[in-house]
Amino acid sequence: MSALTIPVSDQDHAQGPADAPCTLVEYGDFQCPHCRAAEQAIRRLRRHFGDRLRFVFRNFPLTRIHPYAQSAAETAEFAASHDRFWEMHHLIFKNQDRLDVDLFIELAAELNLDTAELTRALDKGTFAGRVRSDFTGGVRSGVNGTPTFFVNGQRHNGSFEFDRLVEAVEEVLRS
Repeated sequence: MSALTIPVSDQDHAQGPADAPCTLVEYGDFQCPHCRAAEQAIRRLRRHFGDRLRFVFRNFPLTRIHPYAQSAAETAEFAASHDRFWEMHHLIFKNQDRLDVDLFIELAAELNLDTAELTRALDKGTFAGRVRSDFTGGVRSGVNGTPTFFVNGQRHNGSFEFDRLVEAVEEVLRS
């Protein structure tokens, strides 16, 4: 079983308390249909476990098969720089069937973010380094597809369906 090589830190996008007994890390791609399905399972999982679970999302854009994955990740990172990561995360997945730069600008406007600033950031690759750092950390942890999950630092090789993730989290909580 592979282990998470880059520990969770304050630099990560996290929901839930830092001292939660279980941390679930996802390496995801905003254009991956499986990641979109997993997003719904994660929402349910967070409600189910409440403060006993911390969820962390890291970017892993598969750019060879998903042409908008990189710009989607950079858009989410732009939103994060304005404390709006999770709202953008949700909106990108919600609108996954129509990803392109025009959509990213539309979503930024919906979140009252400066669309000209987003356009400049995408043009200059302002957040490409952050995305690359997540991706590189994923590669070092053995990630080769999305979504890939780690439960308390250990790779979850089972399904990302709600019931399988509940089992994985409950196993950690029992130990």
